[in-house]
Amino acid sequence: MRHDYYYYDREQLLAAPKLPIQVLADNDAVFQAMAWEMAEEIRRKNALGERTVFICPVGPVGQYPYFVDIVNREGISLKNVWFLNMDEYLTDEKEWVDKDHPLSFRGFMDRAVYAKIRPELLMPEGQRVFPDPKAPDRMTRLVEELGGVDICFGGIGINGHLAFNEAQDELTPEQFKALRTRVLPISPETRTANAIGDFNGALDDMPRWCVTIGMNEIYNARKVRLGCFRNWHRAVVRHAAYGEVSAHFPATLLQDHPDALLRLTEFVAKPAD
Repeated sequence: MRHDYYYYDREQLLAAPKLPIQVLADNDAVFQAMAWEMAEEIRRKNALGERTVFICPVGPVGQYPYFVDIVNREGISLKNVWFLNMDEYLTDEKEWVDKDHPLSFRGFMDRAVYAKIRPELLMPEGQRVFPDPKAPDRMTRLVEELGGVDICFGGIGINGHLAFNEAQDELTPEQFKALRTRVLPISPETRTANAIGDFNGALDDMPRWCVTIGMNEIYNARKVRLGCFRNWHRAVVRHAAYGEVSAHFPATLLQDHPDALLRLTEFVAKPAD
């Protein structure tokens, strides 16, 4: 079956998307917009004396150098900020991969984000949270205790997954939205795409398991902001914005979200030559 929306040109893509789209010049513009929104929300909540709660990805990651620079340059306190990271790779024994593993999201955040923020501005370690494969329900409880998530930042996977919420065709959209933080196997499609994009094609050494924040926690964030910039995102964003809402392509579930936004590059907005 041919899906006509995969072949939409830029004008058709922007004509009537069921998921709001913002087209920016290039990768840097997408990452800068994400970083500025992070900083602005923290500033706003700090001024109100309220905590800020983000769900944060490690992919995309291009926003973090800009965010670190803004925080350090403008002296923005993160003391009342919580970063709830989306997911982490696991070993075959369902343990976190070591922080020094080249794919470790925990290691990346330590090296590329937390170690680069001025210590007097950095949030306490207890406010930098990853889902725990040994206690996955802790993330769900924490989100509830914190009063919900202000903004969920992220991207979209090759099969429409958000975080590692892989497609499950047997579920209804409402059943998929109810999925909470859990351990699950990574699909062959995701392992292949991530091996190409993040691991020099070393498919045999790609982890087969992950722990992921649930679609429930993502969908119930007050805002969802997704950045799309890869060549294969051309089809992904068209499916997300025009496809039928289904657990077959989880990003389509955001068509019903009250404040979701796809940020994509001009490259992604234009069809392939």
